[in-house]
Amino acid sequence: MPTDAPPPADDAYNQWLVIRAQSGEEDALEELVERWSPRLGRHAMRLTGNADGAAEAAQEAWLGIVRGLDRLDDPACFRRWAYQIVARRCADWIRRRQRSRNTTEPLTDEPPTPAADNTTTDRRDAVRRMLKSLPRQDQTLLAMHYSDGMPLAEIAEAAGLPVGTVKSRLYHARQRLKSAIERDQENP
Repeated sequence: MPTDAPPPADDAYNQWLVIRAQSGEEDALEELVERWSPRLGRHAMRLTGNADGAAEAAQEAWLGIVRGLDRLDDPACFRRWAYQIVARRCADWIRRRQRSRNTTEPLTDEPPTPAADNTTTDRRDAVRRMLKSLPRQDQTLLAMHYSDGMPLAEIAEAAGLPVGTVKSRLYHARQRLKSAIERDQENP
């Protein structure tokens, strides 16, 4: 089971929190923020690749979520809706950064360099490093599906893509990850 995927009972509890928060119950809103901030923060980090940018985008997203919660018709759609808001705020942050950046500043952070001695590197760290070497879009889709446990239809709606495109992109992302793992195994 994916690490961040809520169990079915958790989905019902989240819906109940949304309904209570929509009714104006502050404690329900606080709990919703507490439960979802880590997930949405990780999603923002995957999209921006920058801790400060992720924090800024997530904070802006929460303002939008709180302001728009009354307009959310289906509490079961909270996760998808919140991910969409985070994605839009991240896109805004990236656009602002691109406009204000110096022409000599790289657009993205340098990928981490591999450890000099792979024999001491934990396999999990190696896979994480390989994941980080993938294009950010691949990282995001893989994380939404495998870490956050989002079904394809939900990812498609959150990303504004057709389900078939999400399937195709996930397939190609897995293939790129597989190739990276195979290259790593060939070059110990």
